[in-house]
Amino acid sequence: MPAILIHGVPDTHRVWNGVRRRLTRSDVEAWDLPGFGNPRPEGFDAGKQEYVDWLIERLERVGEPVDLVGHDWGCILTARVASVRPDLVRTWAGGNGPISSRYVWHPLAKLWQDPVEGERFMAALDPASFAKDLVDGFDAPAEPVEEMVRHVDDTMKDSILRLYRSAVTMGAEWEPALSKVTAPSLVFWGARDPACPIEFGHELGEALHATRVVTLDSNHWTVLERPAEVAAALEAHWAQGTGR
Repeated sequence: MPAILIHGVPDTHRVWNGVRRRLTRSDVEAWDLPGFGNPRPEGFDAGKQEYVDWLIERLERVGEPVDLVGHDWGCILTARVASVRPDLVRTWAGGNGPISSRYVWHPLAKLWQDPVEGERFMAALDPASFAKDLVDGFDAPAEPVEEMVRHVDDTMKDSILRLYRSAVTMGAEWEPALSKVTAPSLVFWGARDPACPIEFGHELGEALHATRVVTLDSNHWTVLERPAEVAAALEAHWAQGTGR
């Protein structure tokens, strides 16, 4: 019964390295989403529903319910999986990915959703400048963000644009089904997240009847800034949710 960790945007599995080093269990996998350090299948359009379908197919191949964890878009996508295929999820945990009709996309997301400005942004993207913008705009830790941005290639740029443009009304579309999540749930959230305010973490926790909402003294990238605390929260959650 493995634990599966799903990253967000513009991340890869590497965003979980600090958390994984601090976990005591050995059955932990961090997957790369298609287009994010992982080739996109033929005909894969990189919309939000396609990512959910891809996760469901991969999880079905595991053959047993998993401890599913997501951050940022990983939080959004895994919560959707847990709501439509609860049979695949033993426990769920996620953070800094709002699923709410009240949520207003942050400025960078809005730019990516614009068919003209988004293309212009990606065409002119300079890794060093992009990393600095993320560090300054999201109050993010510099070194891991710089490492993260080094892996942003043309496929990831295109995937980001496609994903965000498919998700303009994601909150209103996916929020109602959160009530169908049956897995014991944990929400962890950075209290200083400028893109996804903490109120949406508490709101998600209420929607999922979460056993805990862990508020961390962190920005958006809790898994980079507070890996030990995230790992400890996950292990406590898994122990409680599975009786281990």
